Amino acid sequence: MTTVVISGSRRTGNRDQDEFDQIFDYFLSPFTDDEEACVFVGGAVGIDSLSLTWLVSHTPARLVIAAPGKVSRQPREAQAAIALAERSGRAQIVELDHPRFPSTEAYHARNRWMVDRAQLLIAFPLGDDPKSGTWFTIRYAAEQRKPRLIVPI
Repeated sequence: MTTVVISGSRRTGNRDQDEFDQIFDYFLSPFTDDEEACVFVGGAVGIDSLSLTWLVSHTPARLVIAAPGKVSRQPREAQAAIALAERSGRAQIVELDHPRFPSTEAYHARNRWMVDRAQLLIAFPLGDDPKSGTWFTIRYAAEQRKPRLIVPI
């Protein structure tokens, strides 16, 4: 069984949906094309919501959606993607209910939780700001000696 974490920017306005669908087809399909695959997604806006929607429509993979707080406290766009995943019957929702949500600390804890449970990180950073959550997750996966596929968006 392949276990993958998807992490990426919340800012995705630089590309349209068709472009992201092509990117996901190319970079996610090889790891998510069977029902034994398990994908961890953070359940936020941006790459999380876009990839979650794509995964529901294009793959049979099992989905684990990790919310750093409660799903009810996520933005509407993220809640809609999570609800779509739930209706697919392939999603497990994990509410980590971090005591400091929303905070950088809560998002980093969520990302570490996902990386700790997966074999591979597929990251979609926007830019190279070392303070971004995506780059934090990439560095954490490197420290854990996990393979990383980095796809700049």
